Amino acid sequence: MTEPQHAKDRPWVMRTYAGHSTAAASNALYRNNLAKGQTGLSVAFDLPTQTGYDPDSPLSRGEVGKVGVPVPHLGEMRRLFEDIPLTAMNTSMTINATAMWLLAMYQVVAEEQNPELEPTEVAAQLAGTTQNDIIKEYLSRGTYVFGPEHSLRLTADMIAYTVNNIPQWNPINICSYHLQEAGATPAQELAYALCTAIAVLDQVQESGQVSEADFERVVGRISFFVNAGVRFVEETCKMRAFVQLWDEITRERYGVQDPKMRRFRYGVQVNSLGLTEAQPENNVQRIVLEMLGVTLSKNARARAVQLPAWNEALGLPRPWDQQWSLRLQQVLAFESDLLEYEDIFDGSHVIEAKVAELVAGARAEMDRVQAMGGAIAAVESGYMKSELVSAHAARRARIEAGDEVIVGVNKFETTEPSPLTADLDGAIQTADPAAEQAALDSVRAWKAGRDEAEVAEALQRLAADAKTDKNLMEATLAAARAGVTTGEWAGTLREVFGEFRAPTGVTGAVGVAEAGDELTAVRDRVAATGEELGGRLRLLVGKPGLDGHSNGAEQVAVRARDAGFEVVYQGIRLTPEQIVAAAVAEDVHCVGLSILSGSHMELVPAVLEGLREAGLGDLPVIVGGIIPESDGKALISAGVAAVYTPKDFGLTEIMDGIVDVIRRANDLD
Repeated sequence: MTEPQHAKDRPWVMRTYAGHSTAAASNALYRNNLAKGQTGLSVAFDLPTQTGYDPDSPLSRGEVGKVGVPVPHLGEMRRLFEDIPLTAMNTSMTINATAMWLLAMYQVVAEEQNPELEPTEVAAQLAGTTQNDIIKEYLSRGTYVFGPEHSLRLTADMIAYTVNNIPQWNPINICSYHLQEAGATPAQELAYALCTAIAVLDQVQESGQVSEADFERVVGRISFFVNAGVRFVEETCKMRAFVQLWDEITRERYGVQDPKMRRFRYGVQVNSLGLTEAQPENNVQRIVLEMLGVTLSKNARARAVQLPAWNEALGLPRPWDQQWSLRLQQVLAFESDLLEYEDIFDGSHVIEAKVAELVAGARAEMDRVQAMGGAIAAVESGYMKSELVSAHAARRARIEAGDEVIVGVNKFETTEPSPLTADLDGAIQTADPAAEQAALDSVRAWKAGRDEAEVAEALQRLAADAKTDKNLMEATLAAARAGVTTGEWAGTLREVFGEFRAPTGVTGAVGVAEAGDELTAVRDRVAATGEELGGRLRLLVGKPGLDGHSNGAEQVAVRARDAGFEVVYQGIRLTPEQIVAAAVAEDVHCVGLSILSGSHMELVPAVLEGLREAGLGDLPVIVGGIIPESDGKALISAGVAAVYTPKDFGLTEIMDGIVDVIRRANDLD
């Protein structure tokens, strides 16, 4: 073994994105992962917590504890971090609309863990990150609550507060991760993330809460959360382009002189969109290659990495699956010689050329967005959303045509039976079905034990401060200490700020450029079936529950429109009752439900029952999402006409199947 050229670099922070069912179960998982060598926590919250509802809200039905851990009040935050010293931990919290509230509860728990210290001393020791990038929520992930103006105010308040009071905290992750999941090209990912950063920094600057002398510290605390796909050479170049562009923006637009404050600091979770349900063992090598894209280049290396598990396209990973993903990182960091060298790409003309190409493409797209008035204007106009939906549609078309190869999906499909998935239900973890009742009991007990007068006073202060330009963090901390719940905090601000529905991006999206024989044949069937039924076929695409991951629903809506359907798509976060009402009002021929949060066994039966009560018991319903095989069979038994999962990647084939479903329901065959 040769001696390394210089002292081995310190590895990145190693995380596993985790949280489910209850705070107690998640706490056990965290302590177990830390014992295995994980060096930071990454907390997944459930959708009610992310969107500001308590477990007893009708909108929370079926969603509690599914995609993360429910934290409806301070008592559950205490349970979540029991026996984990927060002043010695680096914690990332994937939270956006309610980020201020979760940070406040985290800070209060840290104070309670350290009663011998002043609150200011505790705050000074806290290290970690709140995602807190609300702009990408309007574009891709859907857990926004308030409109852009009020959301940016909350973001700016948090940034100002943390810079002044929690100096080691990263108050925002500008998040390009979900942009790539929504279809962004590398140039779009660069451009939209950097335009978001500009919008956030401009807002902090204009708020006047940070002195001009301290503004460099604001820039220095901005971090990013990125995605890395399997094209790891291109991803390496993308990260080097991010470093170059961020250095330019912070120096030229904001006058930051200290190179350390201009450093592009980012964490990463590699691409989950590319993980396949078919031959899922192939996901392991995909994850490794994706990790290389954010670790190979020393000058653009991630500061923190979390990897998905090989079976995430099947359902909720087990602790063993998460351990496997952690071990992938540890082998690279501690067994390989990666950390022993300077940047291995410096001087490569191939890398330099690709970086220059990405920088040029990103600058051109940034100029377009800034000319519209910036990221907020481009969200409100629907421009960025339509561009992402169109880019995603183009990628789906390349996969279906075989121009973009996905091993085991559209090529090399022949396979031996996998011992990893011999027992499909055993190959994933099931969320605790008792989690929702446990959360309901927890909220009931919490409210019974608190001082209601103190709660009312805290909420009145929060509402009053929200109507001024005061920083809302102090009122939020007071609310946490008084025992306010997550739903009460968000509900109070809803009354002041109102709510918001973002553009869906479907109307202006470009779908399939050329129909081809397969789509032409489906169009003919759609038209012929419509004539037999006396009009154009109408498809309602619905997203019940709090799941905001709308990429699949949007692609189904765009392809259905291309296939000749009249498409009714009203966006995310609808109740079963609203979907039934839309089906009645629009007189549709089929209802398609998209659910990726695991709440299908609660929400789909609610829609079916609502249709029966409305006299539409014969209206066919199809369902798509991450649905285990046993659940799929149960849904069919309950009356669902067809179930589609990620293995059903052919959208045109799905359209053909919808025609079959409609014809069967109307006795046309």
